[in-house]
Amino acid sequence: MRKALGLLLAVGLLAGLSACGPQKAIRAPCPHGSVCLEYGNGSEPVSLDPPKTTGTWEDRVMGEMLIGLTQNDPEGRPVPGMATSWETSPDGKTWTFHLRHALWSDGVPVTANDFVFGLRRLMDPTTASQYAYLLFFIKNAEPVNAGKLPLTALGARAIDDHTLELTLEHPAPYLLEIAKHQTMYPLPEHAVKKWGDRWTDPGHYVANGPYKLVSWRLGDRITLEKNPLYWDAKSVCIDQINLYPTIDAIAAERRVRRGELDLNTDIESNRVAYLKRPDQMPGYVHTHTYLGVSYLVFNTQVPALADRRVRLALDMSVDRDFITGKLLRAGETPAYVFVPPGTANYQPIIPPIWTTWPLARRQAAARALLAQAGYGPGHPLKIEYKHSNSPASMLVAPALQADWKAIGVVTTLAEEEGQIAYQDLRVRNFEVGSASWIADYNDATSFLGLQQSQTGAQNYGDYKNPVFDALLAKADNEPDAKTRAAYLARAEEIMLGDATVAPISFFVNKALVNPRITGWVDNLTDWHRVQYLCVKGAR
Repeated sequence: MRKALGLLLAVGLLAGLSACGPQKAIRAPCPHGSVCLEYGNGSEPVSLDPPKTTGTWEDRVMGEMLIGLTQNDPEGRPVPGMATSWETSPDGKTWTFHLRHALWSDGVPVTANDFVFGLRRLMDPTTASQYAYLLFFIKNAEPVNAGKLPLTALGARAIDDHTLELTLEHPAPYLLEIAKHQTMYPLPEHAVKKWGDRWTDPGHYVANGPYKLVSWRLGDRITLEKNPLYWDAKSVCIDQINLYPTIDAIAAERRVRRGELDLNTDIESNRVAYLKRPDQMPGYVHTHTYLGVSYLVFNTQVPALADRRVRLALDMSVDRDFITGKLLRAGETPAYVFVPPGTANYQPIIPPIWTTWPLARRQAAARALLAQAGYGPGHPLKIEYKHSNSPASMLVAPALQADWKAIGVVTTLAEEEGQIAYQDLRVRNFEVGSASWIADYNDATSFLGLQQSQTGAQNYGDYKNPVFDALLAKADNEPDAKTRAAYLARAEEIMLGDATVAPISFFVNKALVNPRITGWVDNLTDWHRVQYLCVKGAR
């Protein structure tokens, strides 16, 4: 997510950008006297209906229109949003939120009932939300989501229009972090009931945040404009945002260079050093440590991959140093554990012993494991590796193919558009797949929770280990932070030992941002809400 200078045409700030490239910038029209932002957003959203989305690129759009109990500050930290204050019971299982007086963009008051409605809709089995598991800490959420209890049994109630009470199954010290997540956005009950699934169409979408939806031209751009009924509208500088799908990071880079885009939410990793050169775009390049991991997932429903020895052989033979140091080169680091460094209230575990071995020794051990599983020169393991068509994935895939060839594995590469690749992961239409995860909230459970047996679609490899599940349950109910961290660490060790996922690299977040944009703060969570941005000289 990035913001920049759609305003430049309107206010004549573009002149200074002409030296960046010989081609004339072609920008979307900007209303006279307005500040506009041209925003490269990565992928095309599947939906703008919060319970039906999972991508950061979708929340970059929705999060400009909808605000939860808390919201992101310029550094990506939770601060009061719709809730101005809150308190918890001594046992940490009851939270009471006091809501501000605010209006939806159609003038209807936002109430605590809109939060209850949103949570019930998320948990409704007919919604089929892939993210419902994230809020299973709310009382009765899991049985409600399974259809075993009515929606009214969910531990969320409106005490009055401006007081929301959440009752939890267990303490959730990360609740204020999740409260800014898309799963906890309020939903306008009056609009959803009137329009059904069409409530997200332009003209129907109702917002309580700084911006409202004007248009969505599929494959072209989504246009948002400032919401005059937002409670802090006077502090919002940018009047209009155009968000573009920018799958091709190099093409987006050219558009930023020409001034057609004011920012892009990604940079092809192996171009970061080049773009930082004094004769290129050093003032545009932003990189920062990120709470994200890329990993391989093994489909345990595939007979060959149901064998732990096979999964472990594939895992230990990957040359992560080559991938991060020679291919990606933007500051990514090799990942041998699943939870990224910097995760709050967590002590990273010691990686498996084989991670200390030279590559040649790991390859030899991998061949031995494959031989024990019945594979060798006369009977090679044959697998298909599915990955998205993102630049990083396309760089890494041939390297994995070569690494596995070195241990006698025949790998077929299958490249897909990003949304299709993730859909195949969710429906288990893959053998070995490429995946990545960005923290929904700053806690180890945001990563480890993916592998719980009850997680559902996003537990891509169908990992099931009752000991792992039990340790996460103990962590959920443990009030002592150090003891809780120890339970989580032991769970991660067990998960990595079972080798249903293979961490590959820890991310850095990367963006191109025109230096005229102000208010951009690089941060661990990579959230940069447009309401905090402006353009030099615009106001």
